Amino acid sequence: MKWVVVGAGAWGSAFARLVHEHDSGHEVTLACRDAALAAQITQTGRNERYLPEGDLHGIRATTIAAAPLAAADVIVVAVPSRAFRGVVESLPGSAPVLSLTKGLDPESGARLSTLVRGRSVAVLSGPNFAEEIAEDLPAAATIASDDLALAEQLQHAIGSLTFRAYVNSDLVGVELCAAAKNVIALAAGAVDGLELGDNAKAAIITRGLAEMARLGLAAGGRPETFAGLAGMGDLIVTCWSRHGRNRHAGELIAQGATAAEAIERIGTVEGITTAPTLRDLGHRLGVELPITEGVCRVLEGESSGDLAATLMGRRYRSE
Repeated sequence: MKWVVVGAGAWGSAFARLVHEHDSGHEVTLACRDAALAAQITQTGRNERYLPEGDLHGIRATTIAAAPLAAADVIVVAVPSRAFRGVVESLPGSAPVLSLTKGLDPESGARLSTLVRGRSVAVLSGPNFAEEIAEDLPAAATIASDDLALAEQLQHAIGSLTFRAYVNSDLVGVELCAAAKNVIALAAGAVDGLELGDNAKAAIITRGLAEMARLGLAAGGRPETFAGLAGMGDLIVTCWSRHGRNRHAGELIAQGATAAEAIERIGTVEGITTAPTLRDLGHRLGVELPITEGVCRVLEGESSGDLAATLMGRRYRSE
């Protein structure tokens, strides 16, 4: 198969390597926004900027403009949510799209898969930190699509002894889990930054999962999705791992950094982009999202300590 991975960040690079390592017969092109980065990958076989530990030898690196998109069998999109619309609206040909992006469209609040028109689309989500994928450590993910034949084709095309893929038809639930878990991770990072302890962090994660499920069910998702890899699995690793950008950003903000300063230090932090969009979706669906609302207030200037006090001081209720 001919694969083009659009987006040469850590996850895009790791996924390109995953596909190539699964079957060296795959033709894999890594399409970079930056020509200098493409040249560096070509010269060294590594993405020194975003994934220095990943061996990319055998993978062609080029610019997005020069990538063979029209001839691709699969186009993988691994760009920040704010750039997703622009990429998919300009794609030539009719190859299916596999989205690796976790977020919502900041312009419209739409799920990202709904922006893909005139071709099949699937979404890959789960606890998949690029750094570990690049080291061939075992991991699992969900491939969600309304086109189950596509999902199963992709499952067999990338599955291996170190990467296990499951098929899921709940595209709504999987995408909303992927968006919401980053926002909850900002709150979990605030717990770390304020040194509130593991009990508090476990409570945030658990109530965050309940919040994600309420929103997903109201939007048409299925309950079992939230207990799966895209839900509980991705939420746990994002909130607890040292690799978690959103967790790290929440920690820095709790220690006094602004959101802009956290982004400058870390790079893309999807939860910061997604939080107000997710909050607005909750308002439209009439779903209570106290953690998301609190994260938005912190991003607007409220202290993380006030967020903790507000959440602990809410009226009592049953679980």
